[in-house]
Amino acid sequence: MCGIWALFGSDECLSVQCLSAMKIAHRGPDAFRFENVNGFINCCFGFHRLAVVDQLYGMQPIRVKKFPYLWLCYNGEIYNFKQLQKQFGFEYQTLVDGEVILHLYNRGGIEQTASMLDGVFSFILLDTANRKVFLARDTYGVRPLFKVLTDDGFLGVCSEAKGLINLKHSTSLCSKVEPFLPGHYEVLDLKPSGKVASVEIVKFHSYKDEPLHAACDTVETLPSGSFDLETVKSNIRILFENAVRKRLMAHRRIGCLLSGGLDSSLVAAVLLKLMKEINVSYPLQTFAIGMENSPDLLAARKVAAHIGSEHHEVIFNSEEGIQAIEEVIFSLETYDITTVRASIGMYLVSKYIRKKTDSVVIFSGEGSDELTQGYIYFHKAPSPEEAAEESERLLKELYLFDVLRADRTTAAHGLELRVPFLDHRFTSYYLSLPAELRIPKNGIEKYLLRQSFEDSNLLPKEILWRPKEAFSDGIASVKKSWFSILQDYIDQQVDDLLLEKAAEKYPFNPPKTKESYYYRQIFEKHYPGRSNWLPHYWMPRWVKATDPSARTLKHYKSATQE
Repeated sequence: MCGIWALFGSDECLSVQCLSAMKIAHRGPDAFRFENVNGFINCCFGFHRLAVVDQLYGMQPIRVKKFPYLWLCYNGEIYNFKQLQKQFGFEYQTLVDGEVILHLYNRGGIEQTASMLDGVFSFILLDTANRKVFLARDTYGVRPLFKVLTDDGFLGVCSEAKGLINLKHSTSLCSKVEPFLPGHYEVLDLKPSGKVASVEIVKFHSYKDEPLHAACDTVETLPSGSFDLETVKSNIRILFENAVRKRLMAHRRIGCLLSGGLDSSLVAAVLLKLMKEINVSYPLQTFAIGMENSPDLLAARKVAAHIGSEHHEVIFNSEEGIQAIEEVIFSLETYDITTVRASIGMYLVSKYIRKKTDSVVIFSGEGSDELTQGYIYFHKAPSPEEAAEESERLLKELYLFDVLRADRTTAAHGLELRVPFLDHRFTSYYLSLPAELRIPKNGIEKYLLRQSFEDSNLLPKEILWRPKEAFSDGIASVKKSWFSILQDYIDQQVDDLLLEKAAEKYPFNPPKTKESYYYRQIFEKHYPGRSNWLPHYWMPRWVKATDPSARTLKHYKSATQE
């Protein structure tokens, strides 16, 4: 996890512009470099480094003797860089996994490069010999990327939007800062003036398709075409374990977030098992957050005891949670209700990890709810086919919601997040299964995933079959939910009259509740006029919901009241 930033064709003094690059310093607390491009005085790269691999030669932009005309600034991890080296005979100059991008590009161009990378990434690749600039982002947008491109060809690129919004330019305000779409690459011509012109934006991978890099994966060839239940369950276990194994690549200490829910518990259990197999020299640290005696804390404690991790509990009170709201919205760059609400705990636990431990590479369970139909409203899906379509829509929009939350809350404290549920091969296989296999069964969501690990003894049965908690309930005390605490506080902050006139003040995505109005006010304070970064609020489907929380849904209420 690092922070990348680049400008092409700046009319303003670069020493002034580079102040914007410092807005993402939290992403790379270990080192910073600012470098001009030879022969282009108005083009430059900025890089904030979190040193996870190759402590000696890991600074960026990466340049190697073999390709002196290539400049690479990237944020991510490429898990198959050694397999690609073996397959194509690449000679690496460094131990940096991202160096493979230069070799792949030299061998087969940008299309093959993006398609062959098994990992999470966003990158800026400059080819001064052919006067081209390339931008690319991984399939699910696990690593963030934003850009601004003016009509006269000034290009700014950054890991977070906050590094672009204050850029100066002579002909126009840099107002069209927008996220770069996941699973795409862009080709731009670089003019002698340093300005650029976009040539094409191409989608290089759809999450339903088996990725091109599967051909050189370490996992065995799976039985294909058979949807026999035992074969399916075995394949799910093999691919998930492989997803965790490949993500062990790190020279810094590995930890894991653990809520005690199914997803994070599976990740933690498999992670610890694999760390033992390769004789990692330190115990796995797991981290849970909640209010005193919250359901998540109690469940996580049970999992940690079962798997044998070094467990940390972070207990917060309502005042600490409320105080964090503004910092969280600034970090997130969104005002989406459920994203802000769910980010408080993750932000506070990340803060604890950074201050109190030496764990830097943090595993988490993001992506499972979208992939395996874990949200409670999936019980209301009219048909398996519509449930499958909804699952794909959620995956497509992950970069706006859960993946955004997971990246920003950890990156704000200089941590690197790893999300095995969003492994390319695991997701493409799961999505290839018949729709009726993937739906909730017997009133239990993620039934197939739970069933797949039933005989593994990785987790206690009551955790493996634990129903999904609304996040605000999971971290809250038994007496009062985080949801209720927030509502009570915000009710005092937002006047009824303000809410009545909300649609006049905020015509785009107008707030419908006091909570959404409160978040929107804070967002507009830091990012005025940027409300279009959020195309729509996250809301459950097939139910008449006015709030995104699972606790407002009938199925959830009946389950929690039993």
